[in-house]
Amino acid sequence: MAGGSTGASDRAGGTFVLKPWELHGEGREFEKLGGELAKAVTTLERDLTALGAPWGADQPGSGFAAAYGPAYGELVGGLRGLAGRVGKVGAGLHAMAERTTDADSSAATGFGAGAGPESGPGPGPGPGPGATPGAATVVPKDMSV
Repeated sequence: MAGGSTGASDRAGGTFVLKPWELHGEGREFEKLGGELAKAVTTLERDLTALGAPWGADQPGSGFAAAYGPAYGELVGGLRGLAGRVGKVGAGLHAMAERTTDADSSAATGFGAGAGPESGPGPGPGPGPGATPGAATVVPKDMSV
């Protein structure tokens, strides 16, 4: 990934940084690459089809055709599958960015979740020790896959 957006540890204690906006950017790049590869495969397939069967019907030509047919199918099928998988990497990076954002939001709002009448040191409403004043209780989003 460009710019080292994830996993860089700049201290011996080890910090792990995920930047959702960079994950989205890299996701778009993978989706673009997958689309470009799919177009290239389509062009290859069209150009090879346009060649026809130039190897002839003699013994060497027939032998080549017998090997070429299955290899051609495997090549085109494999390349199409690869293009799809590259695009799915992009979708996975977008999902990772969204989950990271959701987790960060849930964690940040969770620090103020203890604010309320029951958390005050004495009678009546009031924030308890360490609670964020004015923070509303937030129910975290389901982050299961």
